[in-house]
Order: sequence, then structure tokens, then C-alpha cells
Amino acid sequence: MRKGIYFIVFFLFLCLLGFANEAEIKAHYELSRFLPPEVCGGCHSDIFTQWKGSLHQLSLKDKIFLAVAKDGLKGIKIDDELLEAESCQKCHTPVGYLSGYPLRTSDDIKKIQEPATQGVQCDYCHSITGAYAIYNAKYKMDPGNGYSDPGIKRGPFNDSKADFHKTEFSSFHTKSEICGTCHNVKHVVYGTWLETTYEEWSASPYKNQGIQCQDCHMYQRPGHPATGSTKREKNPGIAAYGGPQRDHIFTHYFVGGNSVIPATEKDNIRVKMAEDRLQNAVTMSIEEKMKGNSVVIKLLNNGAGHEVPTGVSNIRQVWLKVIVKDSTGKVVYSSGVPDKKGYIDSRAIIFGTVFGDGNGNRVDNLAKAKEILFDKRLKPMKEHFEHITIKSDDTKFTVEAELIYSIISQKTADSLKELKGLKIKPVVMTQAKATVIR
Repeated sequence: MRKGIYFIVFFLFLCLLGFANEAEIKAHYELSRFLPPEVCGGCHSDIFTQWKGSLHQLSLKDKIFLAVAKDGLKGIKIDDELLEAESCQKCHTPVGYLSGYPLRTSDDIKKIQEPATQGVQCDYCHSITGAYAIYNAKYKMDPGNGYSDPGIKRGPFNDSKADFHKTEFSSFHTKSEICGTCHNVKHVVYGTWLETTYEEWSASPYKNQGIQCQDCHMYQRPGHPATGSTKREKNPGIAAYGGPQRDHIFTHYFVGGNSVIPATEKDNIRVKMAEDRLQNAVTMSIEEKMKGNSVVIKLLNNGAGHEVPTGVSNIRQVWLKVIVKDSTGKVVYSSGVPDKKGYIDSRAIIFGTVFGDGNGNRVDNLAKAKEILFDKRLKPMKEHFEHITIKSDDTKFTVEAELIYSIISQKTADSLKELKGLKIKPVVMTQAKATVIR
């Protein structure tokens, strides 16, 4: 009897502890406690200009995200799957989520109030104190109280001084973990890893070398791709009006590999920056001697600190376009050549992830993902070989190959009502041509 009472008391204690932690993680803050980004821009003008128009600022307005998220809500009848489909806003409009609206993907975007519409913004990031876990936006927060009492703003410098707000050095802001908390996503019920950019970095040589996400993504600026295969030159300057000259000011362009959304915003600078980044991520070569009946293509991800592709890698489309001609110029093999619609053939060698429903059946909706059926991507600093079988008796061939990147496939984009008419311009990441002998 006594054992039973002890068990009940212990069980109730665990429940209360769970509720306390959940309440702490989902702490509610009044929207008025967060400063509009324009206020920050009054002193941090260069940083504000870089951030404005970035994928962070546009995280709630990104039409590809909106279309995919809306489509992900269709036909869901299982509560576990609905919970996942409704969970996007915690990363795409964190200020709104923390202040109570929107809490769900299906909430009306038109009802979101400023500054929650501004995506991943200044006062959100610089009010972070740490994280409960490095996935699903489980940040610890300590925001101020609006314009009259802005509180403490945290960042990478230990000697910052400001008249408007208090300052504090934060080692968390200098580490990849602050990025990983949103760029690492688990299914909220099934626990399936849906996005693993942080995990990929953590398993890469870059972590052992002490190279953080910020050391590439917050060094990049126009004309300076700042990848693992290029120089990551410092960006000297001042962080705020009247501040000290520093060897490096972390840039806030937040480009990544997305050139499509900047193009819809007519932001040619970020389009070029995304292309520069992609074109300095992977190298490719073709071996000049066949192995049996196969042409061998070697790929090396020597520029990205994570796998290629990363993020929602079931939607990203990275593939090899290969054309092989014999000594007479006749095409004896081709794959990955887009047709007039921009669709690639079924023979194409694709790099990405395929999720399953737990019974071995493919699912494209991440809300339904219980397992990973296929994960073929280019790992950081690891050589990858593709063998192309040639059915020809000739002894000499000309081989042309391109590695091509799309933020979303044209076929998928065409299947979504909200993206009808949007032309997805692929980016050639790297290419090679060689004469190959048997």
C-alpha cells in the first residue's frame, strides 16, 4: 500500500515537473516587449540594411515556405501529424509565437501584428540567453520591456557599451548552437529528424576545427562567398553609430543557397551572393579512364559545413546532368537533362532525402514522416563517386557533367497552387568535361 502511495506521489511530481518545463519553454511575452527592427536600425544602420530583405526577415513572407506549409495541412486526419503541420510558426515568426499569435501554421497571417511579421528579427535573436535543446526553437529568452525599458541585448563582444539598452557578452551567440536551434527540426510527435543542418555540421570536420556556422554565413558579403573552399575574410567596421572600430563585424545578409526568393524580391545582390555560395560549395572531376563499363565522376563537398543539400532536403533538388558521346559524337548516355517544363527524367542521379510512413511507403509531407527511406547527400569534406554505366563498345568518349541545385523542383512548384507561374531558376554548382578512354 505504502509503495503504491509513493509511486503515485512520484508520478504526480514528474507530471508537475513536465508541466513546469513545458510552461517555461512556452513562456508567453507581451508583444510590446519586443522592439521593432527599425528601432535597432537607428544605431545599427549597416547591420539593419544587411538584414532587411534577408531570408531571416522574409521567413514569414517566403512564398515557397507558405505554399509548402499550406499544402502540408491538406488531408491530415491524425492529430499527431496535425501537431507537426501546425508547428512551423515557432521558427518562421518567433516573436509572434512567443507573444501568442500566430501559434499555428493555419492561423491567419493577415492578423499578425507588428513587429511579429518581421520574421527572425533583431530583438528576438539578441534577447536569447541559451536553449533547452538544440532543435525545434527551444530557446531561453529574456526580452526587455519595449522602448522605455529595452533591457539587455546580447552579442559577441565583451566590451560593448550603449546608451539605449544594456549590453552583455554571450558565448551562445558565437556558437553554432544558436543557429542549430531552428536549423535542426524533429517531428514533434514521431521524433523523426526532418532537418539536420546542425547535426550535419556537428558530425563534420568543421566542428573539430572550431569553425562555427557564423564563421561562414556571417562573414559573407557581396564579392566574398566565405565558404570552406574560399577565404573567409574579416569584415572590419563598427557595429553601431559611435562604436569602436573592430577587426570584424558579423554580417547579417543570411543568404544560404536560396536565390529564388531574393529574385522574387528583385534583390539582385542576394541572388548573386546565393549563386556565389553554391558555386563554391562542391568540386567535381571525371576520371579519364573507365572502370569496366563505367565512367566515374568524383564529387567533393569542400565548401559547405553541412551536407548538400541541407535543410528540407526532401524538397531541395540537387542532381547530376550527364551527357556522354562516343568518338563519332553520338549521344550514348544522358540523364538529368531538364525537359521544356524544367522537369528532370527518372534516370537522374539525385541527392536528397526521402521520408516514409513507417511502413516503407514514400511520403512527401513531413507531417507524415515516421522514417527515412533514403538519404543520399554530399557530406562535408568526403569524396563521393558516381559510376555511370555506358552501353557502347566504343573505346573513347566525351563526358560532360553538371551538378545543379534548385531550392525546390519545378515539378513540385507547379503542383502547388500558390506557386503556379513561378519559374525556378536552377544554379549550376560545378561542372566538368573530359575525354575518357576504356
